[in-house]
Amino acid sequence: MSARPLRADAQRNRERLLEAAVRAFSQDGADVTLESIAKDAGVGIGTLYRHFPTRETLVDAAYQNELARLCDGVTDLLATMPPHEATRTWMDRFFDYMATKRGMADALRALIASGGNPYAHSKDRLMTAITALLDAGVAAGTIRSDVEPADVLAWLGGVCMMGDSVPRDVAGRMLDLMMDGLATSPRATPAPRRTP
Repeated sequence: MSARPLRADAQRNRERLLEAAVRAFSQDGADVTLESIAKDAGVGIGTLYRHFPTRETLVDAAYQNELARLCDGVTDLLATMPPHEATRTWMDRFFDYMATKRGMADALRALIASGGNPYAHSKDRLMTAITALLDAGVAAGTIRSDVEPADVLAWLGGVCMMGDSVPRDVAGRMLDLMMDGLATSPRATPAPRRTP
C-alpha cells in the first residue's frame, strides 16, 4: 500500500527541513544537532522527527533530494531551451551538486558507516539524465552521435574533482571546452601558411 501524499503544508515543511539539512551538514558537519536544523527550517523538533525518524534518514533524504533536483530538472531544461544550452546549464548544476556532495561528505560517511548506501542509484539516475540530454542534442543536430553518456559523466567528474581549488570561472571554461567537444559543428581549421 503506497503512502498517502503529504498535505501542502507538510510538504513545505519537509522541503524546508531538507534545505536546512543540506546547509547544516555542509557547513557544520555530521554532528550538527537536529534541533538546530529544525530551528533553521522554522519548525519544531517534533515535525522533523515525524518526517525523518533518525539522523540517518534525514541525511539520506537530503542527499537524495539534491540528486533528484539535479536529475529531474532535465525535463524542464529541455522544455525551455535548446538541447545544447540545456546540456551546458545542466553541467553547471552538476558542478553545484558535486560541491554540495563534498560539503556533506562527513554526514554521508557516517550514514554509510551505519549501514546505509546513499549512492545505490546515483549513477543510474545521472546516466539517465545525461542520456536524455545527449539524445535531445543528437535529434536537434547540435550534439555528436558518437558520445557515450559514461564518458560525459567521467569528464564532469574530473572537472569537479578539482573541487574548491579551482575558481568557478575556470571550471566554467573547462565545461565550455567540454561542450565544444560534444558539438557537431567542426572546429575552424587554421588557414594554410603562405610560402614566401
